[in-house]
Amino acid sequence: MEFNVGDKAVYPAHGVGIIRAVISVEVDGLKATFYVLKILDNGITIKVPVNNARTIGMRPVIQPEQVDKVREILQDRNVPTDNQTWNRRYREYMSKIKTGDPIEVAKVLRDLALLKSEKALSFGERKMFDQARRLLVQEIAVARDSNEKVVGEEIDGLFNAMATKPVT
Repeated sequence: MEFNVGDKAVYPAHGVGIIRAVISVEVDGLKATFYVLKILDNGITIKVPVNNARTIGMRPVIQPEQVDKVREILQDRNVPTDNQTWNRRYREYMSKIKTGDPIEVAKVLRDLALLKSEKALSFGERKMFDQARRLLVQEIAVARDSNEKVVGEEIDGLFNAMATKPVT
């Protein structure tokens, strides 16, 4: 996996960024090459060692055809009810978000949406719901070359339909 200047890449838990530069730095006689990644959502710049990019989970944006799989997960209501304590559930969901895998992030978003339809989410769960939603909306919008607002409304529409649809 190699990125070039101008490529879009996903950095786990931060979202989609653009490779602004590939730089080489020498420290104590050791030369290292870094991707300079500017995150689209908040504008922060991250330097990622090229030889560690895969290890930390940096990856290309999903392909448009993979978006359908994410959509299927978001629509799936046949998931067992999570009866864990909120802090155990929080840790599990955070570890899924940190993977940066859109499938795992979609599962977190779906599970929290289902939980939200049953009861009020805690402050931490609401923040996690918002983070998972933001990460998915951003990546799907980039994958489809679409507007984030449109993608966000589409996802919200799936959850609104989920809230009104009877469980089978």
